[in-house]
Amino acid sequence: WIDTPLGGMVCVADRQRLHLLEFIERRALSTEMRRLGKAAHGRIGLGRTAMTDRVETQLEAYFGKKNLGFDLSLAPGGTPFQRLVWDELMRIPPGVTISYSELARRIGRPEATRAVASAKGANQIAVVIPCHRVVGSNGSLTGFAGGIDKKIKLLELEGVDMSNFFVPNKGTAL
Repeated sequence: WIDTPLGGMVCVADRQRLHLLEFIERRALSTEMRRLGKAAHGRIGLGRTAMTDRVETQLEAYFGKKNLGFDLSLAPGGTPFQRLVWDELMRIPPGVTISYSELARRIGRPEATRAVASAKGANQIAVVIPCHRVVGSNGSLTGFAGGIDKKIKLLELEGVDMSNFFVPNKGTAL
């Protein structure tokens, strides 16, 4: 458990790598935890490691605007396609947003926008793999499992000018 200014996050790490970092509100969290438990043959327990301490320290630096980047060894699991999408997400610098279609183009699969959106949504290492930096091509703020309010706050923290974005179904600019 790691407390952040946006709420609690669950962190699952071994001594060397981060496997999961999610806001506690994520609906898929229990499914992700079961999947990790199965992969670890039930050997997930409570406690801290040097890696969980490192994750917490880097999150504090991020939320304190001291360092918006992360230097962590990751073990995100996923399919080869999902990992391709997640690797490209990691190339988006803090304070920059791109569209789903741009993300699809960057991985060489411009026709795969929906598959890219699905892979982005399967990311289980929130903030560190910055899926919050992907927005709709029309400026809509969609698709953040931690909630749109958290997505807005993360982008604002990174210095994104939010005046060009809107929340779908509310019909208003931010």
